[in-house]
Amino acid sequence: MMRRRTTLLSCTALVLALGATACGGGDVTAGGGDKALGGKTLTVAGVWTGSEQKNFQKVLDAFAEQTGAKAQFVSTGDNVSTVVGSKIEGGNAPDVVMVPQVGVLKQFAQSGWLKPLSPAAQKSVDANFAPVWKNYGSVDGKLYGLYFKAAHKSTVWYSPDALAQAGVGQPSTYQEMLEAGQTVADSGLAAFSVAGQDGWTLTDWFENVYLSQAGPDKYDALAAHELKWTDPSVVKALTTLGELFKDKQLLAGGQKGALNTDFPGSVEKVFGPEPEAAMVYEGDFVAGVAKDQYGKAIGEDAKFYPFPAVDGGTAPVVSGGDAAVVLKDGKNAEAAMAFVEYLATPEAAEVWAGAGGFLSPNKKVDPNAYSDVTTRATAKSLIAAGDSVRFDMSDQAPAAFGGTKGAGEWKILQDFLRDPSNPKKTAEQLEAAAAKAYKD
Repeated sequence: MMRRRTTLLSCTALVLALGATACGGGDVTAGGGDKALGGKTLTVAGVWTGSEQKNFQKVLDAFAEQTGAKAQFVSTGDNVSTVVGSKIEGGNAPDVVMVPQVGVLKQFAQSGWLKPLSPAAQKSVDANFAPVWKNYGSVDGKLYGLYFKAAHKSTVWYSPDALAQAGVGQPSTYQEMLEAGQTVADSGLAAFSVAGQDGWTLTDWFENVYLSQAGPDKYDALAAHELKWTDPSVVKALTTLGELFKDKQLLAGGQKGALNTDFPGSVEKVFGPEPEAAMVYEGDFVAGVAKDQYGKAIGEDAKFYPFPAVDGGTAPVVSGGDAAVVLKDGKNAEAAMAFVEYLATPEAAEVWAGAGGFLSPNKKVDPNAYSDVTTRATAKSLIAAGDSVRFDMSDQAPAAFGGTKGAGEWKILQDFLRDPSNPKKTAEQLEAAAAKAYKD
């Protein structure tokens, strides 16, 4: 999967990342031919499971091949903050954590758990990434996080056959999307598969509606909790989202079915062997599951349209990402920092790019490394957006509000999916939870 480059820039970056490793992938000359980190064991923790974990392991294996270090991945599940905190307290801290939320990264840094990234890593970030990614990885002016994997979270994936059989095309507005969904439902197949068991997917639904309907300024203010969740714009967005959530014909299995469906299951309901729905909203990483688990050809069997504009607003572009951070309490500091330096190179990203379900914010990544036209176009769109990308709002919040399973925004929006009849009450619950989390 790895696509090698021999340019001076990439060679320099790789040498910085891996010590004296030859650019062509040879062993380090020091130490009688042994590799730079031979005998070291690197432990990396993150939320990934299934095909994402499998594909990230290829990146770990590539690093191990270059350096001689053993590299292993530990899945934390969605509660990355709680799990990592427990491991630190128990004296069993991982060396590197792939942090999926800006708020969690800030929490880790403010708790004194993190090491600032090395000058080599910072140099690569300055050269290879738009400034917005450095900003999201920094706390109090220090760079702690390297954004390795990005997500384009404004994509609605669909089965072309299902839409064709219902006689509907790609919608350009939210209302058109609901109308197309109703036509699909009338043809005998549910319109949407919603992963309500995973609260983070519901925050993504809300954020796209809110960004388009309320606009970027209010989005930024709400993300910073400078605007209260009881603001009329929030109630309006919840009301709009509730139009979908309350319609049992539009949801595969109704509200109960959605609440019992996790993210991989939501993809299966559209692209699996026994389809139950025509469309599933989530990020570009839907493609990885559709391809790896169900053998779908991306761009042919599985396509997407941009999340449509709401109430005359601009179509939203919401992003997310996983940042590599180095823990102070890890047992292999040298290997940990070398790994993050490696992740900052285009070569590391290209290992996963060929496997699918992955976008890199690294602008030096060869677009041809992506395995299909659809993903290539999505990656180019992300890079072209530069600093105009709006980062996932819940990922910017404190973990207690925006990133904890069974609590905060995740739990409240699950309750809203179960009963979307009172958007104003839901907004009040969100504000109470946000006020507590931001104060803490």
